[in-house]
Amino acid sequence: MYYFRHVPEFDYPSRLKDAKQISEYTRVKNLFKRAKLADDIFSDMSYFTKYKIIGDERPDNVAQKIYGDPTLDWLVLLSNNVINQADEWPLPQQSFYNYLIEKYENDPNLGQIHHYESKEYKFKGNTLVPAGLIVDQGFQIDFYDSELERYVLSPILSLPVTNYEYERLKEDGKRNIFILKKEFVSIVNNDMRKIMPYKEGGDQYVNPTLKRADNIRLYQ
Repeated sequence: MYYFRHVPEFDYPSRLKDAKQISEYTRVKNLFKRAKLADDIFSDMSYFTKYKIIGDERPDNVAQKIYGDPTLDWLVLLSNNVINQADEWPLPQQSFYNYLIEKYENDPNLGQIHHYESKEYKFKGNTLVPAGLIVDQGFQIDFYDSELERYVLSPILSLPVTNYEYERLKEDGKRNIFILKKEFVSIVNNDMRKIMPYKEGGDQYVNPTLKRADNIRLYQ
């Protein structure tokens, strides 16, 4: 991912068994140094447009389609605060099926009832029960009918949701994302170039792209 080219590095004292000297270091990307969108951009939805992920599209596919540049996949993720792509981005179809079988063990179990949800119920134009509430099987309500001048019982308002439907709805919910509009990409790029480099100063500072941890073994 192009994003990681901008992430500065950090030298840790080597803990490898084959290290030849106690002064050796292992160099890694400092993943704690993470870019973010400027607050004035992130808090203003006029900078973004809605997008629905299609099929097995990856972040780089979306970046190519929107920006004409697949290396801006990090911007697609950053715009939606996606940290763990494996959990927060829709799975490819085969991977989704594999996940279902691992979780529910077999195909028949996918058709088992996961829970029940309410269906919308209106009376004289007023919504008494909204759709989508988690309810018990056979859920009903009683309410006062002013014309009959007594309480009446509603029809059964519960709908079964299978394991597959439950997981599919969760997965599809990840498909609705926000995309930073093209005209603001340069602003974010400039911000990242300012944020990512280390500021000079402190014992660990080596240069704008590198810090080095203290190696206590050198002082033992």
